[in-house]
Amino acid sequence: MDLIVLNDGIYNLYPVTKQMLENIKLVGSIDCFDLCEILRLKLTTYADIPFNEYIMNDGSGSFYGCICK
Repeated sequence: MDLIVLNDGIYNLYPVTKQMLENIKLVGSIDCFDLCEILRLKLTTYADIPFNEYIMNDGSGSFYGCICK
């Protein structure tokens, strides 16, 4: 699974690592889209002004989505 992050007009793929998943307890079966939502909630902050987007907490760009492999 990769995260899609928009930074300076370029889409970048970042592989999901064990470090990103630390402190997340997954109970039962979970699909890729649910995991994407969990990571979005953990790794981003919502900014409604000026563009109504999710900004990565580490400053790497705007969260766009996930690619499930």
